[in-house]
Amino acid sequence: MLALIAPGQGAQTPGMLEPWLSDPSAKELLAQWSAQIDLDLLRLGTTADADEIKDTANAQPLIVAAGLLGARALGSAKIAIVAGHSVGEITAAAIAGVIDEVDAMKLVRTRGSEMAKAAALAPAGMSAVLGGDREVVLRAIADLGLVAANDNGAGQIVAAGDLDALAKLAPEGARVRALAVAGAFHTSYMQPAVEPLREIAAKISVRSSNCPVISNKDGAVLQDGREILDRIVAQISNPVRWDLCMTTLSRHISGAVEVPPAGTLVGLLKRAVPIIETFALKSAEDVTLAKEFIVRHQDEVM
Repeated sequence: MLALIAPGQGAQTPGMLEPWLSDPSAKELLAQWSAQIDLDLLRLGTTADADEIKDTANAQPLIVAAGLLGARALGSAKIAIVAGHSVGEITAAAIAGVIDEVDAMKLVRTRGSEMAKAAALAPAGMSAVLGGDREVVLRAIADLGLVAANDNGAGQIVAAGDLDALAKLAPEGARVRALAVAGAFHTSYMQPAVEPLREIAAKISVRSSNCPVISNKDGAVLQDGREILDRIVAQISNPVRWDLCMTTLSRHISGAVEVPPAGTLVGLLKRAVPIIETFALKSAEDVTLAKEFIVRHQDEVM
């Protein structure tokens, strides 16, 4: 059985939409989305530099747009389950038919803008903690008043909070790497962004999902559209438990395709659940091989 998984912020790279624009329909779709959310996705995805697309308000819509283009290119594959990391949950919800693509783009536009505003209210940041004993790492994070904002499994936990506290973080046996983000995402620092996102989400039509959706909150498998969307809203100020999402995936699938901008999540899966075969859909040139991969897995039974 097969999963589609969608990456989160940090996966973006300059020019990442360029390979998809050889398809005129994809270019037209991006132009339509750009007009509907008042953001030039075509320029951001082709000629903008790394600093510009690192901006939360730009990065999040760009990542969701790339994921939706990749999923469209795969056609009507038989998908057993979907999951997304952080903002990738919006991509996953659209792939599963919970919300339509236009509403997904409107939602992520608000999410990115409001999270950028929240980040500007107080100096805070995030650091990846790599390796070390899990309990030792979690204790070191908590002792400094920080939050394990992304528990990514495979020996990777992202701490978030006060910059001075992050500078002191040094769990025994682990490496700490500061991330180039301007805020403490998935912590209480993002609480000011919740209500504006909830307001727009309340106006969006939702449907029961075409396939199960895994929640970042706890790895739960959901199909009720309103619950899925409510959880997506609440998640911006709460930790992402991707480790639990991978545990759930391990119970349901034999293969996973990561939609663009792909690479990060398949890397985590390879380390945490090597029994799952993975495919990173990085460009339009990969579509044929991705479809062959899908055919091998879509009817397998775990």
